[in-house]
Amino acid sequence: MRLLNLAIVGISSYFIAVPGVVAQSYPVKPIRVINPYTAGGGVDAILRPITQKMGDSLGKTVFVENRPGANGMIGMELAAKAPPDGYTLVASTTSALTMNVSVYRKVPYDPVRDFVPISNFAEAAFILSVHPSVPAKNVRELIALAKARPNQLTYASFGVGSISHMGTELFSMMNGVKMLHVPYKGSVPAVSDLIAGHVMLIFDSMQSLMPQIRAQRLRALGIAAAKRSPAAPDIPTIAEAGVPGFELASWYGLLAPANTPREIIAKLHAELVKALAAPEVRERIASFGTEPIGNTPEEFAAQIRSDIVKWAKVARTANVHAD
Repeated sequence: MRLLNLAIVGISSYFIAVPGVVAQSYPVKPIRVINPYTAGGGVDAILRPITQKMGDSLGKTVFVENRPGANGMIGMELAAKAPPDGYTLVASTTSALTMNVSVYRKVPYDPVRDFVPISNFAEAAFILSVHPSVPAKNVRELIALAKARPNQLTYASFGVGSISHMGTELFSMMNGVKMLHVPYKGSVPAVSDLIAGHVMLIFDSMQSLMPQIRAQRLRALGIAAAKRSPAAPDIPTIAEAGVPGFELASWYGLLAPANTPREIIAKLHAELVKALAAPEVRERIASFGTEPIGNTPEEFAAQIRSDIVKWAKVARTANVHAD
């Protein structure tokens, strides 16, 4: 609780601090954006067209550097220790910024004190999918099956404390069921084993699952969003399918190291929002079943605070922890 209180104070006080003097010429050299996940993954696919557009507008290269490992913690730590001059940023996810702190005993960065939010630039709703051999044809039938077979239904995740893990635990808590967790080192091996029938279900992004669903290698039971996706209008929401109030999405956010001057944060936010408004960028993001966001630093800060509280409760209740 002390960490949480300090985090809330830290994230709020930044926006009322007296701004420092910043050279009007920023940027004068290339800007590095650390992606704490693998090249070619979901974050990469969404981030690269945005950074390309930002670089075109700023007149300086904005390049992505992949530094994966430890559920995002390697790249996040690198960004936290970078100089606060606007030339090193980080593209974080829900998991790396708001879940790790409640799951891992040692996290080498403070999710709030060490970063300044710029914007949540996109959100990807997750889909609940099962192997075709699973007899459940909808969410209600899956819940009934899980209740009849406690700890017998196996669900994949892309790691202990990942959003696929925590989201499934939240789903289980809301429905009074117990399922067996099978963690993998990422989405790709998890989905591969689901297709092979080694596990029974998963919550994962539309980008990862829709090709398999369309090929009928997997069966979609519901999308964990407030409304159906235009990219898959035939898939009902989880609420429609029987679990009111359940939503699960991974957001992708851009942040800078703590103490980065406010003028730089404001400029980066404006450039990010401009990039998100470009039709080709919006179309690229939407092609993955992902929604462009572009909220303000203050709104993103509030979202981070809220998610820290939410996922800490899930971690405690489900006894999720890792070394």
